[in-house]
Amino acid sequence: MSNAFVRHLSGYGHLDDTEKALLAGACRNLRELPAGAHLIREGDEPDPVFVILEGWACGYKILPDGGRQIISFMLPGDFCDIHIAILQAIDHSIMTLTKATVASLPRAEMEALIQARPMLTQAFWWSQLVDQSISRSWIVSMGRRKSVERVAHLMCELYIRMRNIGLASDHECRMPLTQLVLADALGLTPVHVNRVLRSLKAAKVMELSHGSLQILEPEKLAQIAGFDGNYLHERVHGFV
Repeated sequence: MSNAFVRHLSGYGHLDDTEKALLAGACRNLRELPAGAHLIREGDEPDPVFVILEGWACGYKILPDGGRQIISFMLPGDFCDIHIAILQAIDHSIMTLTKATVASLPRAEMEALIQARPMLTQAFWWSQLVDQSISRSWIVSMGRRKSVERVAHLMCELYIRMRNIGLASDHECRMPLTQLVLADALGLTPVHVNRVLRSLKAAKVMELSHGSLQILEPEKLAQIAGFDGNYLHERVHGFV
């Protein structure tokens, strides 16, 4: 199987064989981690850079009352923000949600790799800009979208992201997210998430079960969500 890091960045730049080999070679320090393992905790020093090669992870913050807010999902090929090194400490935690294969790259090596090849520079910057676009979309969801719109929008987004890295087709993909995890990402309760998922299933729009997402009516789901995938800079344009 091809390297997920290479697949991810190849979507943001026309990388040649040398550049792809450099990326793959940088992922030599590998760890196999179980679900629930921390890659980094809030307050840690920002080194090294972690790259998810297989599995899912999430970034999150813990509130004073012990509640958790998930602020990002990391899919195969995703990596930590390399520019956070200018800070003295990480301001959030990153934890695996499934079994995962993770590469650990010294930050200095990652920065040298980016600076050495202009196309890699472009690919890294583009990837980081898309991450920022995703964060802005999540802010809109938390602030303005209704609960059913939030759930539908996140399902659309994650499907497109999986499709972009070749892990989704025919409106189906792996989606190993519990209702508790979804609740922590969407600012809802697990009971409310369950109710929304059941309503979408009853409407025969989508079904999330057994760690898999099946979109039955793509146009209708996108309409419910008010989804416009332009912010994801899809390789294959259009949700349908």
